[in-house]
Amino acid sequence: MSGITEGNTTATPPGPVAMETADIVVVVVYLLLVMVVGIWASMRANGSTVGGYFLAGRSMTWWPIGASLMSSNIGSGAFIGLAGTAAAGGIAVSGFELNAAWVLVALGWIFVPVYVAAGVVTMPEYLAKRFGGRRIRMYMSVLSLVLYIFTKLSTDLFSGALFIKVSFGWNLYMSTAILLLITCVYTVAGGLSAVIYTDAFQTVIMVGGAFTLMFIAFSKVGWYEGLTEVYMASVPTATVANTTCHLPRHDAFHMFRDPLTSDLPWPGLIFGLTIIATWVWCTDQVIVQRSLAARSLSHAKGGSVFGGYLKVLPMFFIVMPGMISRALFPDEVACAEPAVCQRVCGTPVGCSNIAYPKLVVELMPVGVRGLMLAVMFASLLSSLTSIFNSSATIFTLDLYRQARPAASEMELMIVGRLFILVLVVVSILWIPIIQSANSGKLFEYAQSVVSFLAPPITAVFVLAIFWPRINEPGAFWGLMAGLAVGLVRMILEFSHEVPACGQPDLRPSLLTRVHYLYFAVLLMALSLAVMVAVSLATPPIPDKHLHRLTWWSRHSTSPRVDLGADPATRPFSDSDPAHPPERPPAPLWRRAVLRLCGLSGASSDVPVARGDASTTRNFLKEAPLWRNVCNVNALLLLVINVFLWGYYA
Repeated sequence: MSGITEGNTTATPPGPVAMETADIVVVVVYLLLVMVVGIWASMRANGSTVGGYFLAGRSMTWWPIGASLMSSNIGSGAFIGLAGTAAAGGIAVSGFELNAAWVLVALGWIFVPVYVAAGVVTMPEYLAKRFGGRRIRMYMSVLSLVLYIFTKLSTDLFSGALFIKVSFGWNLYMSTAILLLITCVYTVAGGLSAVIYTDAFQTVIMVGGAFTLMFIAFSKVGWYEGLTEVYMASVPTATVANTTCHLPRHDAFHMFRDPLTSDLPWPGLIFGLTIIATWVWCTDQVIVQRSLAARSLSHAKGGSVFGGYLKVLPMFFIVMPGMISRALFPDEVACAEPAVCQRVCGTPVGCSNIAYPKLVVELMPVGVRGLMLAVMFASLLSSLTSIFNSSATIFTLDLYRQARPAASEMELMIVGRLFILVLVVVSILWIPIIQSANSGKLFEYAQSVVSFLAPPITAVFVLAIFWPRINEPGAFWGLMAGLAVGLVRMILEFSHEVPACGQPDLRPSLLTRVHYLYFAVLLMALSLAVMVAVSLATPPIPDKHLHRLTWWSRHSTSPRVDLGADPATRPFSDSDPAHPPERPPAPLWRRAVLRLCGLSGASSDVPVARGDASTTRNFLKEAPLWRNVCNVNALLLLVINVFLWGYYA
């Protein structure tokens, strides 16, 4: 190709390393420990009730909630994507992690009190109680499942598979299928309780292993001062003439970048990212379900703060190691010439995605490589179990239960478990498609899809909580308007490839001039405008339907008349727990199957979601000491957060 400067163009991909006995032992011990923790949590959980299975009996304390919030969000996609983006563009991608602190505080202090006061298990259920009707609930349920399957599952499976293939050369199909089956065992049996406790265990593995690699990597470049020098000098040998693709960004060590020409403009990073983060942390079932499992508001707040502290860490053990990888291996990680990139990682647009696996292959000693494989397994399994459990919750309570209002609690439990099995099968069948996909395209599109679909959801939840005047027509048509505009942008994004280095950019100006974070702000504004306009033009919802459904009425003691309540729908308990009906003993085979699935035992669960004044008072009541401890820690978290933003601004 004309325009390639002379030099070494024989960069090769990171070759798989042979697994030593010590590495295999570490991985086997890790998998056994995960199974032990999962089985232990399954045995102590009451998985025979809706509350026990989907909300862990509302018995969770702050530390497993916080750890689960962290590990549910930091999947294998984060290790590959954050490190790769940092290798290509510098430290600004840390904003995606630091931003979480603010919305996690909002989750514990604003959103969770309203959700618990409303008496809901799922986010679509909250919108159904708030607005009435079925169409918003159905839309939110289906959209959530689509986003989980085609973005979260895809990204995490692809990233985990990429790490396994690049680092160890294992058979992707078999290794990922085995991981999914291991995940399935304790997720099906134990429900949310098993998921949260295994997440907490895997957070320890993840943080410990990632910090180990971080210290080894920093020692190779002379710590942070050395990184600032070697990163800026990390230029690949093979370049394309008259381009700057191969050069590190001049603002690589700055968080706040030019609002018009940079890769992550600072107004988008503050405002656009906050809109997306509000959807992720405050309205997404995967995250909110953990906080709803808290035994009290203080534990929900404590979990949010602990999760916020943990979210500071990826800046140091994922983002900066990604930059170190570019500094150490510029010819592979920072390749710019399309033919070289194609040879290194199979895609001509760049190979930054191999930054983290490359570090593991080149730097980790025997035994510790096994630990890093365990770290990737932990990040993959923790995110998959969260997706499986939350997807089953939405499908069972928001779709299946609406189709079969008279379904018994046992039937709902069986359906929830079967849906997890279906998701496992879908995930296994999805692996060959992921293998054949363009790696760079898949990851980038999965990240941007959220900015095209999430802002209308954020808008409807914010108005539902803070503006009693919004009604069902306003919410629905605002969601539809946002969906239509978002789909237009998404279709354009999918139909136009990002040009390789040196090639002209022929994409429409909507793609090249409107950053996706700016688009999120515009889409949020459009959705809000439609929701407000339609709501003001149509009748308001009477106050009797809004008690304990908004921020202003969360402490209300007045009885609420639910909008569109279906009298045919049974309550969650099949019978009066004080006077259970006498039933003949089940056959031995049936008892064995039920015990294997976690469906045996008495139904001694707390009420799942009553939404009455007494339940709300009990949950929202906080001891002064723990309320102050939570408030002080939240303030300290935000101070640390502001310091980091300012230091790297």
